[in-house]
Amino acid sequence: MNRYERRPITAGEAELEYLDGEFRVLRPGNFVRCAVTGVAIRLEDLRYWNVDQQEPYAGPEAKLRKLGVKGVKTQD
Repeated sequence: MNRYERRPITAGEAELEYLDGEFRVLRPGNFVRCAVTGVAIRLEDLRYWNVDQQEPYAGPEAKLRKLGVKGVKTQD
């Protein structure tokens, strides 16, 4: 494989290590599941996660719901 060829991305669920401001791919895939809603999040759209708990979230509402903030609606 030369530097101009791309490896095919596995179509399944990825395994990530969540870091401050970035994440590291441990097992290739094209999505992860939200820890609160279970909805699939494409890696390109992943913006919210918890480094300490190593969990991804579909959006800020899901993160607030995880924290127990009342009155937060999520798009399940």
